[in-house]
Amino acid sequence: MFKKNVLLIGFALFSLFFGAGNLILPPMLGFKGGVDWFVLLLGFLLSAVFIPLLGIRAHARLQGTLFDFAKKVSPNFSLIYAVIIYVISVALPSPRTASVTHEMAIAPFFTSSTWLTSSIFFVLVLIFVLNRSKILDLIGKFLTPAIFLILLAIIGIAVFSFEFTYQPSTLNNALAMGILEGYQTFDAIGAVVVGGVIIVSINLKHTHETFEAKRELIAKGGLWAAIALLLVYGGLIYTGALFQKSFDTDITRSNLLNAISLETLGDKATIFLSILVSLACFTTAVGIITGASDFSKSRLNNSEKAYTITAILSCILGILIGQFNVGYIIAIAVPALMLIYPITIVLILLNNLPERLATKSVFKWVVLVTVFFSLPDFLGSIGFGEAIQGLAKWIPLSKYQMGWVLPALVTFLGLILLQVQTKHK
Repeated sequence: MFKKNVLLIGFALFSLFFGAGNLILPPMLGFKGGVDWFVLLLGFLLSAVFIPLLGIRAHARLQGTLFDFAKKVSPNFSLIYAVIIYVISVALPSPRTASVTHEMAIAPFFTSSTWLTSSIFFVLVLIFVLNRSKILDLIGKFLTPAIFLILLAIIGIAVFSFEFTYQPSTLNNALAMGILEGYQTFDAIGAVVVGGVIIVSINLKHTHETFEAKRELIAKGGLWAAIALLLVYGGLIYTGALFQKSFDTDITRSNLLNAISLETLGDKATIFLSILVSLACFTTAVGIITGASDFSKSRLNNSEKAYTITAILSCILGILIGQFNVGYIIAIAVPALMLIYPITIVLILLNNLPERLATKSVFKWVVLVTVFFSLPDFLGSIGFGEAIQGLAKWIPLSKYQMGWVLPALVTFLGLILLQVQTKHK
């Protein structure tokens, strides 16, 4: 029974992670990278698989809410951070799922408006969210296998039916590009959001289990989800690289995925791809809005009314923002990601460390330094690149939008050395 539950949670986590960005970003990455597809994959896996896996493991250790992720910095910071995460989640990746569904699953068959698509989409999402006790079973048992089988068909046919030839890369730094594209999947943010959903779902379903048993259940489920993501991302990036010489270089992400599907699945590709896109986007939207609603409920005295109101408002927001095209939503997400993603990564890493290393002072100073050195990337993403160019050139890795990495690492190591010296005095 335990092994069955582990697989169920692993499937559910994979499905909650795997949404709009996860589907359309990897093929384009491989398409642009060509011969450098493996280096791109390494960068992508770092930010879109390894860090999210650590996020789930951190949830397994804490078994609380997103608020617990940053409370060692300070309760006020933690609350602000959690609110920002949920606002970003329901305002960008959640509506993007409806936009991708319309562009790739509805528009090829019907001439209906985006309003109709997003309205029906989020009404169905709301029904699932309001029946949250059944989410693990519905997603883990039924929706995930369908997503996985269609993905394996596309990847398998591409790998075994086409020549292993690649074109030169059109990217300047494949590793950095892979990491930054991994940001756009929102998987690290997804880990801290859907991890909370899994915690609540397990508590509702396995009330008799001990803390240690739940921790093992969540951690092993997260590992299975990471393995599935690794296989799918690797396959999609590699598939994109195989087709680099087959399509125009200015092809859009959505059109590239459509074209690859037609090449691999034939005349029925549009139907299969529509099912795949709809299911992948739907499960992700359910996970995001359930997470936001759970958080509201936890902060307002376990109020079911707060849960319901948050779910309804999030779905309304999804309908409104879901009218924009996918490219536009991805573009406006960049500034938010440049600021919040580094903080999220640092919090995930610190929450995986032993208590003796990740003390409150370590949390405070490392996060503070991360925020400070993330500001140039954030300002550059909103059009102030020239104003900060002189400052940014002195920050290592800033030209790759990762200027926060070394300062945060140096701060962490410096604090650890200080603790060791203080202890030996």
